[in-house]
Amino acid sequence: MRIRTVEISVGLFMLLGFAALIVLALNVSGLNLTPKSGGYKLYASFENIGGLTPRAKVSMSGVQIGEVRSIRLDPQMLMAEVEMEIFADVDFISTDSSAMILTSGLLGQQYIGIIPGGDMDVLSDGDFIFNTQSALVLEDLVGKFLMNQVSE
Repeated sequence: MRIRTVEISVGLFMLLGFAALIVLALNVSGLNLTPKSGGYKLYASFENIGGLTPRAKVSMSGVQIGEVRSIRLDPQMLMAEVEMEIFADVDFISTDSSAMILTSGLLGQQYIGIIPGGDMDVLSDGDFIFNTQSALVLEDLVGKFLMNQVSE
């Protein structure tokens, strides 16, 4: 009987350990089982999004204010159109704000950074951010550097 109690307690300990690992993995990856709702959507078009993916964060001054919902190719403009969901409590993004694709760290994950403008009018659900800056692609920078070195 004593051996059976030890086996059951070891099994429960292992299950708790696996559950803790799953919770830790979800927290580290930024995934949520219950996504925030009640926000509003903003759109922006970029010439090159680099490695930006859906569920990437949208931040302002280093604080997360939303996430990327979807990315699609605009068939008329042939540019990447990014749909962002901004948290409902962030209702002060001015119409002349700009969006740029940034990288966290040297080879880190890409995200959208919003730089606030000074206009008194604010963006609402379904509005576009027109002032955008595309991602810096490392291969393009290396290519430009090498071509400059070769031409000299």
